Amino acid sequence: MTSRNDAGPPSTKGPTRPALEEADIVRKYGAALVRDNAVTYSQKKILMDIEFCRTLAQGGHSSKCDTCDHLEISYNSCRNRHCPKCQALNKAQWVEAREAELLPVGYFHNVFTLPHEFNALILYNKKVMLNILFKAAKDTLNDFAKNPRYQLQGQLGVTAVLHTWDQKLNPHYHLHCVIPGGVYDKTGGRWIPAKNDYLFPVKAVSRVFRGKYVSLVRKAYNKGNLKFGGKIETLSRKESFAGLLSTAMEKEWVVYSKKPFKSPRHVFDYLGRYTHRTAISNNRLISMDGGRVRFGYRDRKQDYAPRVCELSAEQFIKRFLLHELPGGFMGSVISDFWPMR
Repeated sequence: MTSRNDAGPPSTKGPTRPALEEADIVRKYGAALVRDNAVTYSQKKILMDIEFCRTLAQGGHSSKCDTCDHLEISYNSCRNRHCPKCQALNKAQWVEAREAELLPVGYFHNVFTLPHEFNALILYNKKVMLNILFKAAKDTLNDFAKNPRYQLQGQLGVTAVLHTWDQKLNPHYHLHCVIPGGVYDKTGGRWIPAKNDYLFPVKAVSRVFRGKYVSLVRKAYNKGNLKFGGKIETLSRKESFAGLLSTAMEKEWVVYSKKPFKSPRHVFDYLGRYTHRTAISNNRLISMDGGRVRFGYRDRKQDYAPRVCELSAEQFIKRFLLHELPGGFMGSVISDFWPMR
């Protein structure tokens, strides 16, 4: 097939369009939300890209068969990483690249979750606070990997993917880590395997992670790297900020640990859905009428039973925009072996 740029009518072939898309919601209610609320330029850009994705406004391209001269014309994608219709090819390439890196060993799946007390501070300081999340998880796993107690002294490999939402689009910041069961000993040039059903003790990992994250946040505050305004203006005062950190330290943090379901390939396929998109897919949308949006979710507290969440269209779009990633933020995916230092 050969291609050329050409704005023309779209092809009617290809995947069936969902009955309702996020673009439909943005098209109908986005302008009013922008008019009546404080919306940043980057958020306006997200809404505009979603609204016009694969429409005449994006231009188009044609594909012509070299054998039979059959011509298909399609509208261009917006390629915005927040768009639920875009990045399918990039996602597939990412998953394929991760599969090529798989080792012939067992894998573990750890999830590092931040308590909701930090949600507002993160929303004002996403790049700083989310980079701290990656660093705290990395440092925690490295500390355990080099501890002689666990007989895994060497270089640990991890693929980490950030999620910022729960099934109802509320802020819920957590890091999925897929970890090969063992370490590489550079000195001896050998692989040291972990036990088949055990990597590190979850409660101990949770407490070390808690201490490292809070310590790094405190350092960021002392260096003046955090911004305060609006609802969190009071946190600019030392006593208020110290109170937040004290409250966080008193809680039991959650680091969930289990073997990847079915196989690491299935985990990467699951995580790949979110490496190039965010928050919600079109196939979860149910209806839009009377200024209300209904979408499906799974209730984690009741054995993942299917439920329906109903929000005003404005609230739905606002919740979606909470999960905007900072411009140039490249910490959302790490696939690497973290060196011991």
